[in-house]
Amino acid sequence: MQVQAENKVYDDINITPMLDVAYTLLIIFIIMTTATVQGVTVNLPKASATVSLAKPKTKAVSINGDGTIYLDTYVVSLQELETRLAQYKAADPELPVVIKADSTLQYQRVVEVVDIVSRLEIRQLGLVTQKLVK
Repeated sequence: MQVQAENKVYDDINITPMLDVAYTLLIIFIIMTTATVQGVTVNLPKASATVSLAKPKTKAVSINGDGTIYLDTYVVSLQELETRLAQYKAADPELPVVIKADSTLQYQRVVEVVDIVSRLEIRQLGLVTQKLVK
């Protein structure tokens, strides 16, 4: 009967725990990156003071540099924007709306969106800007 030596040298490495950690970190990374996506990226104009308009049911209207209008993250036309905002206003009379427009955009496009908000009698309106750095 032979007894195996207790000081046996292992010539292979068990990488299973390392793979478990790598997969867990990958899953956490995927969840965190998809959770931070918020709306459409626009180049905001600068202002000297900013006010926080973050409310849970706030609807964001974004207008990018080429004039495309987004309601939250969905592309809409001016007519669709008016229809959807009217539906949201019917559900919540105190509907807050913020407008994020690219700083290179023609002013007329912003006026058209503000006109729709005004026609729907939405009283809580905000224009999103970046804080002016001095």
